[in-house]
Amino acid sequence: MTRNPLSKKITEIKPSGIRKFFDIVSEMKDAISLGVGEPDFDTPWRIREEGIYSLERGRTFYTSNAGLQELKDEISKYMERLIGVSYDAKHEVLVTVGGSEAIDIALRAMLDPGDEVLIPQPSYVSYDPCTILADGVPVSIPLKNENEFKLTKEELEAVITPKTKILVMPFPNNPTGAIMTREELEPIAEVVKEHDLYVISDEIYGELTYKGGHTSIASLPGMKERTLVINGFSKGFAMTGWRLGFVCGPQIIMDQMLKIHQYAIMCAPTNSQYAAVEALRNCGDEVKKMRDAYNQRRRFLMSEFKRMGIECFEPYGAFYVFPCIREFGMTSEEFATRFLEEEKVAAVPGTAFGDCGEGFLRISYAYSLEDLKEALGRLEHFVNRLRAEQK
Repeated sequence: MTRNPLSKKITEIKPSGIRKFFDIVSEMKDAISLGVGEPDFDTPWRIREEGIYSLERGRTFYTSNAGLQELKDEISKYMERLIGVSYDAKHEVLVTVGGSEAIDIALRAMLDPGDEVLIPQPSYVSYDPCTILADGVPVSIPLKNENEFKLTKEELEAVITPKTKILVMPFPNNPTGAIMTREELEPIAEVVKEHDLYVISDEIYGELTYKGGHTSIASLPGMKERTLVINGFSKGFAMTGWRLGFVCGPQIIMDQMLKIHQYAIMCAPTNSQYAAVEALRNCGDEVKKMRDAYNQRRRFLMSEFKRMGIECFEPYGAFYVFPCIREFGMTSEEFATRFLEEEKVAAVPGTAFGDCGEGFLRISYAYSLEDLKEALGRLEHFVNRLRAEQK
């Protein structure tokens, strides 16, 4: 008998629940996808032009493993502007292939077998599998709709054990759009310090907040030295295909992350790094215009949900809404499947982001207002039919 060529660990990990509906809708005529978290804006021209110029100049060689020093300098300045934290550009900044690589190598650098990672859910699909691949144990913290899916001190304290090492802080949140203010983060930081935990703060949507500015837990007293801040260019700068992210944190952790990055990746794409320098230096106005457009779409969706009688807390971050569909007596998967089959609109079941997402649907508003209006018209038709069926 032939030996099984596959790792048991990897075969037991489920594929992403997001891609299933995206793959179906891509082959469906006249369908509208509200499922993928990707800006509908082109990368701002100044950024594209710099990427093209770098190629024309023959800048096609490896950079330093940790990234262009010029880019790391700009990232350090950017973080000071965005979250008010100062990082040593030489030793506390690492340029990665998207934020996803940063999550992966952070967990691999920090975990020993059996270490527990606390993951507030619903949240981004990569945290659980990346923890498992790093031989850690993912521990879900189910967040509640009545708390606007924010993490509370009590919820955190309830799951801490002697094996707990890392808390993931996924705010602004994908899929819920929830944010956490400084006042809400302060008690979380106190628990983290009390139990000597470390934090991986995924702030890839840090540019996209619609109620005050973005607050990082790393900016609170005593938290910089125990927090890795992950960010990147995909969402705020509309650079998904450029595959560029970064992580900032204590040198003792960054040195080991760099080691993994050296062996697994070598360096992030060179022309993307030059383009990112331009993004950070000169594209703040373009980011603001995109943020304003998202905010207009967000307000439109909330208004339409209210008019249709669909329950949905008001999110103030990222570009997602997370409406509740429990009134229809279906699972999230059943609702999303019927919505796609009957109205040709793809949204993602809340359960793709953790079991506590049951009864909810993630809808992305990183789409044009025209598409959103058409999709919401189809949603209204669908829910009216479901309500009629229930009578």
